[in-house]
Amino acid sequence: MIEGTEKLVNVIQGEYKISQDPRCVMSTVLGSCAAVCLTDPEVRVGGMNHFLLPSRSGAGGEDVRYGAYSMELLINGLLKQGAQKNRLIAKLFGGAKMLSQLRDIGVSNIAFAREFLQAEGIPIASESTGGNAARRIRFWPCDGRVKQFIVPGEVEKVAPPKITPPPPTHGEIDLF
Repeated sequence: MIEGTEKLVNVIQGEYKISQDPRCVMSTVLGSCAAVCLTDPEVRVGGMNHFLLPSRSGAGGEDVRYGAYSMELLINGLLKQGAQKNRLIAKLFGGAKMLSQLRDIGVSNIAFAREFLQAEGIPIASESTGGNAARRIRFWPCDGRVKQFIVPGEVEKVAPPKITPPPPTHGEIDLF
């Protein structure tokens, strides 16, 4: 491929994209969300999703923000482009714990993705999950290559403690 001919496709929260274009590079930024990158190397088609939560409790659930529906859309979309499920290869990213005071939804997202892929018989070739830093992912869907960049977080700066001098005493003198 000629340098500079890449076609960048952003995959934002709650989306999935599929491409057979060899110039296509899919990109997303993940915190506690998860992204699954799937490729069928024989027909050179691939896709990426970006989901926020594993599933919706209760009725419905047909919302691409949820992993269960997002995975179905991604796989079915690939099959419509000529992929075969037995040739799909997965790469899994995300699931960081971004805020220590909140529930760790990232762990749930990654556990869901692993279980879903295993139930569908799709092997995970590689993954980078967990931790506490965001990731930027670049995925070439036709050949399955992925580059990951760790997004540096803002370091919390702690001011040194103020030292309060003792109150002055009246009439006393210290000699050294």
